[in-house]
Amino acid sequence: MIGPEAEQLGVVTVQRALELAEEYGLDLVEVAPTANPPVCRIMDFSKYKYDQEKKERRVKKNQKISALKQIRVKPHIDEHDYQTKLKQTIGFLNKKDKVKVNLFFQGREMSFRDKGKIVLERFVTDTAEVASVEKDVYMEGRVMSVVLSPKVEK
Repeated sequence: MIGPEAEQLGVVTVQRALELAEEYGLDLVEVAPTANPPVCRIMDFSKYKYDQEKKERRVKKNQKISALKQIRVKPHIDEHDYQTKLKQTIGFLNKKDKVKVNLFFQGREMSFRDKGKIVLERFVTDTAEVASVEKDVYMEGRVMSVVLSPKVEK
């Protein structure tokens, strides 16, 4: 058994442990139930629970879940539309999200795969200062894609 000031009180009966907890005006909490004999501690359980929740919130606040954002483009994209999509992509990368740029081919556009590859490679070169290529240009059915991830600062 461990006392309220983290001092060892030795092995005591359950009845004696409950009496000691009542004397201190605190709770008896089983800390290690699998130990032989089980370890109990005299503490303010509501304060302990509050501190644990506070720790969990602090850890959760500091972790960043990076999402995979997707941008859709076509092989015959106009310059202004391209700049808009590029600005969106850079914004996502600055927020530390990964970006998958999907280029969709419709109908007879499949014969212009080289034009689609040029558009995606232009995306890669235009975002080179904020992004690195995680997955190079690849084809999946009628969709050509590239995955960009934000550059890690040193």
